[in-house]
Amino acid sequence: MSTSMSKTIAILAPGAMGSAVARRLSENGARVLTSLKGRSEATLKRAADAGMVGAEDEAIADADIILSIVPPGEAVALAERLAALIARHNKKPVVVDCNAVNVDTVKRIEEIIGSAQAPFVDGGIIGFPPQPGGKSPAFYVSGEHAKDVAVLRDFGLDLRIVEGPVGAASALKMSYAGIVKGLAGIGSAMVVAATKAGAADALRDELALSQPAILARLEVALPDMIPKAHRWVAEMQEISGFLGPDHPASQIYQGFARWFEHLAGDAKGEALDASLLKAFAESIARKKA
Repeated sequence: MSTSMSKTIAILAPGAMGSAVARRLSENGARVLTSLKGRSEATLKRAADAGMVGAEDEAIADADIILSIVPPGEAVALAERLAALIARHNKKPVVVDCNAVNVDTVKRIEEIIGSAQAPFVDGGIIGFPPQPGGKSPAFYVSGEHAKDVAVLRDFGLDLRIVEGPVGAASALKMSYAGIVKGLAGIGSAMVVAATKAGAADALRDELALSQPAILARLEVALPDMIPKAHRWVAEMQEISGFLGPDHPASQIYQGFARWFEHLAGDAKGEALDASLLKAFAESIARKKA
C-alpha cells in the first residue's frame, strides 16, 4: 500500500468494539486517533494496546474519517460535540455513525453533522469485535457519501455498501438484531419457564426432534447472552422505537428490554435464572454426547 493511501481515522470512543476496530485499522497502516480526556486507567491501557493515539479535539476534527462507536444513548450527544468541533474547520471529515440506533435517531444525527457541513454516513456493525488474525465484523454503510469510506476496506474492515439512503444501514442493523437477539429472548424466557415447571428435559427432547436448528442455536446463545444482557437493554428499546410507538409489535421489544434487564440483574446477584439457562445448555451438550 502506498504512503499516499495513509489515512487518519478518529474513533470515539475506545470501548471494546472501538478499540478492537482501531487495532485492525492501525495494523493495516492507518493512523488512529481517539479522545482520552477523563477516561479510566483501564481505557487508557486498552487504547494504547490498540495503537490508538490520544489526541486533542482539534486533531480529531482534522481526521479524514471519524467513526462514532458508543452506546446508543450517547450517540446524539457525541454527534453534537463533533458538529461543534467540525464547524470551525474548513476541511471536513466524513462522519460515520456506527451505533445501534433507530432510523429516526440516525436521521437526527445526520442533521446535526450536516449543520457543520460535514458529509455523513449511516453505519451498522453486525458481528463481534475483530480479533487479531480473525475476520472483521460486517460494517454496513448507507447514504450518498457511503462510497467515501470504501477506503476502510484497505485497512482491513469488511465494509459493505447498502444501496439506500441514510437510515438503510441502521434499519438493517435493527431488524437483524431484532431477529437474532429476539430469538435469544424468546428461547431464554421459555427455557426458564419450562424448567421451573419441570418440563426442561421434555422441551429439549422435543426441540431435538422437531426443531434441531433452534436447539443448536440455543446451546450457544443461552450461555452467551448472560454477560451481554445488560448491553442489550438499550438496543431493544431502540428496536421498539424503530418499529414506532403505534406498531403492534413495538411492545414485544419493550418486553425483551425488561427481560434482559432482569437477566442482567439476576446474573450479578443470585444467578437463579442464569443458572437454569446454563444448565439447559449443558444438558443439550450432554444429550448429544
